This record gives sequence, structure tokens and C-alpha cells, in this order.
Amino acid sequence: MTSHWSSRLLPLIGPLLLFLLWQLAVSAQWLNPVLLPSPLETLGFMFQSFSESSMRTDIASTLYRTLAAFAFAAAVGVPLGVILGSSEKVYRSLEFLIDFFRSTPSSALIPLFMLIFGISDAIKIAIAAFAAVLVILFNSAYGVMNAKKTRLMAAKVMGISRWHIFKDILLMESLAQTFVGLRTGVSIALVIVIVAEMFIGSENGLGHRIIDAQQVFNIKDMYASILITGALGYLLNLAFLLIEKKTVHWSSQA
Repeated sequence: MTSHWSSRLLPLIGPLLLFLLWQLAVSAQWLNPVLLPSPLETLGFMFQSFSESSMRTDIASTLYRTLAAFAFAAAVGVPLGVILGSSEKVYRSLEFLIDFFRSTPSSALIPLFMLIFGISDAIKIAIAAFAAVLVILFNSAYGVMNAKKTRLMAAKVMGISRWHIFKDILLMESLAQTFVGLRTGVSIALVIVIVAEMFIGSENGLGHRIIDAQQVFNIKDMYASILITGALGYLLNLAFLLIEKKTVHWSSQA
């Protein structure tokens, strides 16, 4: 029982260390106190801000853009990755393009997307979806290519049709790696949405709130918004971990 509770408390160690270091920095005045309020003051301001409609609107706007971008990226990236991964020759022929754009910072492509989509909500979703789809596609393809060869050989020897091999072996075997791509993809989508809200004309969203608070020197609001952004990313990742545990619980077996 003791070990069970200690394992549950382990995730709290990191946040506690962060806030202790933060409090130490404030107490030792390593930075100007005006620029670094105490963690308790910041947390108090953050919880108080939840009662404001503007904060709830900003969280909802960022969450909507992130999930819309991620949904589009998953709908394109997973099927395309599985199809490409099922034919290694086809994947290798496109590998340079996939790796090139996957390695290109999406924020560097913002001017290009602005020319295509203009300054609208669509650009924030589009640039985030572009960044996420390549990561999801890459992981899905490698999940299929790394499917257990013994199962594939056994299925072929038994005369199982190509469709059933694809559906019941390649697709199922790739799920563990695909979920790695999905978790990474949703995190990347959130990061790019925040960056887009900061630097592309936006009337709402956590990124807009952070940059706006910095410009008017509302330091507590800036830190509170940053903490909420981090918490949102953590909760999205946790949600996918729980879904993954339910979906691919069998992946470590046989």
C-alpha cells in the first residue's frame, strides 16, 4: 500500500521542485522582483483569472484551434503513414521530402502560409496541422515497417489475404508507434498554435494573451497564462496516454 501511494506521488516531485526553485529565486532576488512575482502570487492570480470570461474564451479558442489542427493532421497522417509504410520502396522514394519538411521549423513557414491563407483563423490551424501531420505520418509509417516479421511470414504462409494482413497485422502492430506520433503531434499542434496566436493577428487565445500581457507589463497575467498553457499541454498528453493504455494494452504481449 505504501509503495502504491509513493508511486502515485512521484509525478508531484517535478512541479514541487520547480516551485521551490522559483521561490528561492524570488527570495534571493536573483531577478528583479517586479519581473518575477512569487509562485503563490502567480498561482493565486491564475485561479482568480478563471472567473474572468476573457480567460475562459482564450483557453477555449486555443484548445479549439489545437484540436482542429490535430484532428486534420491525424485524419491525413495516420492513413497515409500506414499506406506508405506498407510499401517500404514507396516510403523510401518520398523519405527526403518527409524528413526535409519535418525538420523545417514550422514557424519559419508562417510568411508562406500568410500568403496562402491571409491573416485569419485558418492560418493558425493550417500551420499547426502541417507541423503535426508530418510527425504523425512518420511514426505511423515506421510502426508499419517495424511490424513483427514472424507474424507477417506466418500470415503469408497460411494464405491470408493482403487486405487482412494489412488490417489485422500491419495496422494493429503499428498502433503503439502511431500513438507516439499522435501524442507528439498534439503537443506540436499546441506549440505552433500558441506561436501563431502570438505573432499573427489574433483577438483571442493564450498566445495572444501572453504577448499582450508582456507588452502592457502585466507580469502576473503573463506568467499565469504560460502556466495554463503548460497545464493544457500536459493534460492533452495525459489524455492520449490513457487512450493509448486502453487501446494498445496488448502491444507488449507475444
